[in-house]
Amino acid sequence: MVSELVEIGRSIRARDPARPSWLETIFCYAGLHAVLWHRLAHWLWRHRWRGAGRLVSHLSRFLTGIEIHPGAQIGRRLFIDHGMGVVIGETAEIADDVLIYHGVTLGGLSSSPGKRHPTIEAGVSIGAGAQVLGPITVGKGARIGANAVVTREVPPECTVVGIPARPPVGTTCADPFLGYGLSNTEDDPVGDQIAALRAEVAGLRARLAEAEKRKVGE
Repeated sequence: MVSELVEIGRSIRARDPARPSWLETIFCYAGLHAVLWHRLAHWLWRHRWRGAGRLVSHLSRFLTGIEIHPGAQIGRRLFIDHGMGVVIGETAEIADDVLIYHGVTLGGLSSSPGKRHPTIEAGVSIGAGAQVLGPITVGKGARIGANAVVTREVPPECTVVGIPARPPVGTTCADPFLGYGLSNTEDDPVGDQIAALRAEVAGLRARLAEAEKRKVGE
């Protein structure tokens, strides 16, 4: 536990632009505390002391504002920056050197048993308020923008933003969900639908106006 505290602390000091001192890092970073509490909760969970694991997890949530299910699997040097409101589900898997900001949810889309939560590969960064939902994989080194909603696989080294999450306009991020012959996702699918509806309404109005003219002429 002490060696992990030092390892996470060193990672925080290297990655946080605030450049905290060792005392600040150890005593004032809720994300570090949440990971250490989770190690105990996860150990209890794996050894069938599930009630005790949930109790430790609940205590950690009370103390840090970060909710990590004791069944979640977390790698080394996880940095949860600020952390308040982070929720990590039971079957979530997080590899090494992941960065998570406050308000992030690694959640499920189904109440069925089995794998329900995301797999986050090494070196991923997840922005504040992002929601990563379902048994999907976020590839190594990917970046998820603040408040994005991710429900599909994210390729390695890819950046995704928005609702639903997709690569920014003009990027060359490889996306397996792109249609044939397309080099990028739609800029704004909701806006495109609204524009199509407006065009349809304009056409209907023109036809109505023409029909009224014919009626007056008769």
